[in-house]
Amino acid sequence: MVIHFHYLTSFFLKNMNPVVRGLAVYLFVFIVFRIMGKRTLAEITTFDAILLLIISETTTDALIGEDYSLMACFIMVCTLVGTDYIFSKIKEHSQWFHIASEGAPLVIVENGKPLKKRMKKSRVDEQDVLEAARSLHGLERMNQVKYAVLERDGSISVIPETR
Repeated sequence: MVIHFHYLTSFFLKNMNPVVRGLAVYLFVFIVFRIMGKRTLAEITTFDAILLLIISETTTDALIGEDYSLMACFIMVCTLVGTDYIFSKIKEHSQWFHIASEGAPLVIVENGKPLKKRMKKSRVDEQDVLEAARSLHGLERMNQVKYAVLERDGSISVIPETR
């Protein structure tokens, strides 16, 4: 029995297509959200919610393609959940991957002085810091803030100045 390479690769691509599409879309959306930054995911606005709905609709078309079968759906769900599970296991064993995928806390105010470059890169402004300072500690001015930290989840932690 002779198996031709062309038929074998054609069979593989046809049957693995949902897996390949699932991995590609997962990685693409993951990278887009990492580029968007922490604050975008922490504070969902109306525009962000609409954008998420459009992204989900667009990626659905890319994920499913023309195969609406139940088996393709099962394969796609297993691919996405499996990819997420594998990423979580890699994060457990690799500090580098954990920081690359989740980010690290970032000091954005030090001794009452905003660190402008870090704030600009993270798309956080002084009003965001002051809002967190007011709501967490009742602080009114930046010089009352010893440190402000942009956490991995996008929230801002404030350590007040002690006098």
